[in-house]
Amino acid sequence: MKRLFSFLREAKAELKKVTWPGKQQIWHSTLIVIVFTLLVSIYLGVIDMVLTAVLSAVFS
Repeated sequence: MKRLFSFLREAKAELKKVTWPGKQQIWHSTLIVIVFTLLVSIYLGVIDMVLTAVLSAVFS
């Protein structure tokens, strides 16, 4: 039990040293992730449509 409390105390002390991002930085990071996800999904959707069309033409 003593080790657990020691670990929790040390973890709390380390978390106080962390520089947390501000709201604006979080918003920008979230926006970048959303845009990147949309771009990758569009890219993969186009590739899927092209391969589907090519394979349908080959096998029909």
